[in-house]
Amino acid sequence: MAKIDLDSLSIEELAELRERANEKLLEKVAARQAELEAELERLSQYGKPAKKAFIAPAAPKARKSEKTDASKDAVAKAA
Repeated sequence: MAKIDLDSLSIEELAELRERANEKLLEKVAARQAELEAELERLSQYGKPAKKAFIAPAAPKARKSEKTDASKDAVAKAA
């Protein structure tokens, strides 16, 4: 890859370089995303259906004091 002397470029040239870099990054990201989606689709035939982008966060664990209070309530209701 050719080295570019950024210090020698004008503001307009730097802005154009940034725009070209952003466009190329967007192209590469879109191409990679399409590859990954195609692979997920291919892999989904082997088992569970592929999950789409969102995974629910884990539920927070109850503190020991909350657990003992809940178990006392359950025992009191059962009696």
